[in-house]
Amino acid sequence: MTARFDELIHSPHRLRICAFLSGVDSGEFATVRDFLEVSDATLSKQLKILAAAGYLEISKPTGRGRVRTWLRLTDAGRSAYQDHAQALRLLVNADLQSSPSTSA
Repeated sequence: MTARFDELIHSPHRLRICAFLSGVDSGEFATVRDFLEVSDATLSKQLKILAAAGYLEISKPTGRGRVRTWLRLTDAGRSAYQDHAQALRLLVNADLQSSPSTSA
């Protein structure tokens, strides 16, 4: 794993989408929307950006009943998210180590 910032993932909504999806095989659109507390339009816009970068797969399997939209991080998306998260951890740890300690 390489610690590397990814400007595309760094956007707050896209970072939270990747964080949510990194813990599951796939997630349903409505579940992710409710987790982020955003509108359908806002989520759709962010998903299209991630999909265009090859970080996300969007599928709408057909069958009986209501069609649901499923979201899944690709291997490239999962790797990019892990690298970005590692870069953030290193930044936070470096900041904590360089901060002067306070004594009571």
